[in-house]
Amino acid sequence: MSGGAAERAGGPGGPVHEPDLAVHVEDLTVTYGSRPALWDVDLDVPPGVMAAIVGPNGAGKSTLLEAILGLTPTTAGHVYVGGRRLREARGRIGYVPQRTAVDWDFPTRVLDVVTMGLYGRLGWLRRPGAKERRLAETALERVGMADYRDRQIAQLSGGQQQRTFLARALVQDADVYFLDEPMAGVDATSEAAILDVLRDLRAEGRTLLVVHHDLQTVRTTFDWVVLLNVRVLAQGPVETTYTADNLRATYGGDVALLSGAADPTANADGAPDPTPDPAYAPHEGTRDA
Repeated sequence: MSGGAAERAGGPGGPVHEPDLAVHVEDLTVTYGSRPALWDVDLDVPPGVMAAIVGPNGAGKSTLLEAILGLTPTTAGHVYVGGRRLREARGRIGYVPQRTAVDWDFPTRVLDVVTMGLYGRLGWLRRPGAKERRLAETALERVGMADYRDRQIAQLSGGQQQRTFLARALVQDADVYFLDEPMAGVDATSEAAILDVLRDLRAEGRTLLVVHHDLQTVRTTFDWVVLLNVRVLAQGPVETTYTADNLRATYGGDVALLSGAADPTANADGAPDPTPDPAYAPHEGTRDA
């Protein structure tokens, strides 16, 4: 897709590749034994968008984030963030993992968890000081968790835990944020707080890649979408890419009929106007591979 793109000299950090894209992925492949989890994935995400990554269970959505971030081995492919290789761009990246992937029984306070987001900047030998604590407290205020700063994380609700990990990402002051199902299984208060923060980040010009499970809310929440099922089936602006035909291609027969999810004539409350095209949604299931 981008083989003809030229790499430009980028100073001491080395060449810059596709510098006008927030995230650029070429030919990314991940295999588990003989089974491909991702196959020949190309991805282009412009800066300043909130992008939903959607697809059926087992499509490789979480694996895609982990592969981009270097958290899972890849068989082939290249990743660039802001035109830089991952190792040169780590300081520009924030990550919120899936809540189920975290050991919430680990005995630590909420404020300490958020401060951990600064360790990449501090290094492991330097202890956080007053400046770092202020940054962590500001992030907790932003997600509505300041009153829980001294609470043990095991004592939090699922939504509060998710907001705590979002605050940990916020202190990194990143250009690009990767979030793995941040609204999954959270209460309405936490979902609203998380969405407010994500929209604010987008308004600040940050880029967000969000694994998302609720097809009903893609059109009203995101402005960019990636439809994934081991391969990328479609990507682009929501208004032109999030269509019933592309959803059919992505979900195949493993779908439940859902009126209005990809219908551009839907009302603001999600209810379709008369005679909408049918669209589709995945059956509920476990964490995607």
